[in-house]
Amino acid sequence: MTDAPAQLEGAPPAAAALVAIVGRPNVGKSSLFNALLGRRSAIVAEESGTTRDRVIAPAEFEGRRFLLADTGGLVPQPESDVQAHIGAQADAAIESADAVILVTDARSGPAYADEHVAQRLRQAGKPVVVAVNKADNPAQELSAFEAASLGLGDPVPVSALHRRGLGELMDALIARAPMDGAPGDLPPDAPRIAIVGRPNVGKSALANAVLGQERSVVSAAAGTTRDALDTPFEFEGAPAVLIDTAGIRRRGAVQPGVEKFSVMRAASAIHRCDVALVVLDAQQPATDQDLHIAGQAADAFKSVLIVVNKWDLIEKDDPRREERRFVYGARARMRFLPGVPVAFVSALDGSGVPAMLRAAFALHEKRMEWVDGARLSRVVMDAVSRHLPPSGSVKGSLKLHRVKQDGVRPPSFTFFVNNTGRVHFSYERYMANTIREEFGFDGAPLKIEFRGKGGVHVIGDNRSKAAARARRKGARARPGERR
Repeated sequence: MTDAPAQLEGAPPAAAALVAIVGRPNVGKSSLFNALLGRRSAIVAEESGTTRDRVIAPAEFEGRRFLLADTGGLVPQPESDVQAHIGAQADAAIESADAVILVTDARSGPAYADEHVAQRLRQAGKPVVVAVNKADNPAQELSAFEAASLGLGDPVPVSALHRRGLGELMDALIARAPMDGAPGDLPPDAPRIAIVGRPNVGKSALANAVLGQERSVVSAAAGTTRDALDTPFEFEGAPAVLIDTAGIRRRGAVQPGVEKFSVMRAASAIHRCDVALVVLDAQQPATDQDLHIAGQAADAFKSVLIVVNKWDLIEKDDPRREERRFVYGARARMRFLPGVPVAFVSALDGSGVPAMLRAAFALHEKRMEWVDGARLSRVVMDAVSRHLPPSGSVKGSLKLHRVKQDGVRPPSFTFFVNNTGRVHFSYERYMANTIREEFGFDGAPLKIEFRGKGGVHVIGDNRSKAAARARRKGARARPGERR
């Protein structure tokens, strides 16, 4: 694998004003970020240092649309590599921002760390508004004006918790940095690509390699990424959104608190993506947790691309033979993902990344594909003539009347039958495999419904083993009742 990284554009659309929220740790930056967005997008917790990466989301105020960036807490003297990385991320956000909101704490008043951040902002020369957060009562609103000593203009008292002062804050921001630009909306069919996997397999390094910039903090310590980070980018002229997520540990190993929320956010990212890049470590291939994560994506009807990272660390005399051996082993372990594609990359040097993205975009194209209706009917009827549905001595035979494609994202098909209670599991698979082979849906999930007497019977040919066992157990418990 010798592909060099293609030119990737990782920045948001140039027309969108970018507003960065900065400040020392635990002053409520993420709470203010969520309040301005009107939804919970960044993780909020009492402990300092919860936000470690830049979290960017589109926002709107009185018809003005802009991008809002949350950042980690800045400290005058970093005491660890992670704190240093956080500072670098915040500095990058300030450098790329059109305006900055400096958040301080009304309860504690201006601190040395606030003065340190203010000095950074004066050197950057960006328009700044000081938001004094936690001004939850009139007395704290009065004390908020002590922040004028930072020398960045009149401060604005706000309460992210009670959503007070947000309008005044935005008015002050617009007065100092008019935001007339609007971000260019992504096309509705643009793919959302999520990078998922267990901790410390190189997800954030891979995201940085895709975007061509240090978008996420990379550290040898597991659990560095906590938020699901959405970033618009372009690859070979095609727009998309990349979602970097926190590592998903096995359930018993997830610590309560912030890590639990991080894992929940990663699971949510799987459900809102189109293509899930399930990242494996080439040195620890296809663990049980890898299978669990791939199964989550499969059960959500997402297209899955297995990405084998750190491939450069594997000693190999014949690279192609090693790749074939790895693919065989991975697919043998992931039988619930028939024909799943596999990409081999090195996030460290960028090799294989362009080929991986081409495969991801190709999966999305199949996910959006409509098939010819007449051909679909012929294919299904020919399959029925080759292999008649199994008949039961009590229930009778299944009869297929017609079939049609109902939708895409994922490709969805409806079979109209005489009785949904006569649909056998083996025939579900047979029909799904027939459509997959005839129309080239390798690697793409299929959603299939059977409609007829007895209601609607919904299946997916991409169920994981655990989901399939649960479904069979439920069917035995309630004979004749189909979902």
